[in-house]
Amino acid sequence: MALEDNFRKVTPYVPGEQPKIPNLIKLNTNENPYPPAPGVRDALLKLAEDPSVLRKYPAPDCEILEEAIADYYGISRDRLFVGVGSDDVLSMAFLTFFNSKKPVLFPDITYSFYDVWAEVYGIPYKQIPLDENFEIRAEDYRMENGGIVIANPNAPTGVAKPKAWMEDFLKEHTDTVVIVDEAYVDFGAESVIDLIDKYENLLVVQTFSKSRSMAGMRIGMAFGSKLLIKYLKDVKFSVNSYTMNTTSLLLGVEAIRDDAYFREKVQAVIATRERVKLQLKSLGFVFRDSKTNFIFASHPAMDASEIMKKLRERGIIVRHFSKPRIDQYLRISIGTDAEMDELIKALAEILHR
Repeated sequence: MALEDNFRKVTPYVPGEQPKIPNLIKLNTNENPYPPAPGVRDALLKLAEDPSVLRKYPAPDCEILEEAIADYYGISRDRLFVGVGSDDVLSMAFLTFFNSKKPVLFPDITYSFYDVWAEVYGIPYKQIPLDENFEIRAEDYRMENGGIVIANPNAPTGVAKPKAWMEDFLKEHTDTVVIVDEAYVDFGAESVIDLIDKYENLLVVQTFSKSRSMAGMRIGMAFGSKLLIKYLKDVKFSVNSYTMNTTSLLLGVEAIRDDAYFREKVQAVIATRERVKLQLKSLGFVFRDSKTNFIFASHPAMDASEIMKKLRERGIIVRHFSKPRIDQYLRISIGTDAEMDELIKALAEILHR
């Protein structure tokens, strides 16, 4: 018997490229083009002046960050869970709530980490095809299941369902946990956080990585009923008591407190996105309306991988997924106005427009 015969074998999730290329316009991983709130810098400088706090373990209950988030959203801490980015939060949720022989349901075109977690934890799952417009059809989920996961807005398509649709969907599924992944919700979609008291089985997951410009700090959170959060924390403390580092806790507090800065930068991203939509349309690109900080676009006259290659030659990188149904689409993150101007200029050259 070979040594690896009893190893767990999975195909890992492949994150967006983080190249070390000078003067690169990086539009491939949906990072916010603006820096975090000014208070984050101040807290970091204070920590640098006296780093002695780092000799101790961080607070396992993440009290200071949980209190700041709970205060911002007007909820109690027993309805809140924080983790190392929303990936950690979602991973813990899969491990905690999907313990049935019935399949967990999620779309075939969505965040590609969902099936990886299902595989690594041995969770049965079924991928439900989106329709030809990249929309979820509620009737396709009317089957026995061990749980449901919906990214809203969806990634990589950028399509968002309205809150009323989401609540109608929740009314149909009250016997298993429904996870709503709201990583991009701040860019123009409607959150369902205020439904967690109404639907005990609802878990809403968000992140600091996109709208709060804190991808490098790895901060995510989940909102749910006392029941869900209790079980989620029980599993977390059975895996690792010290998941959140001290720096993330301190800087996360400053990021959530500065609401004015947060709203200003979110609106800046939205304004740039709306302008770029018009420019892409004028170049012949087609795409669904995006409520995220990216646009998922295709061009009928040129292969997507060819466009990506030619952009890279010009020092601009975007994301391409070589999967059926979406292999002719590019996911273009929204950068600064200057970066997007360079993108549009490059695309016009490539397409000879």
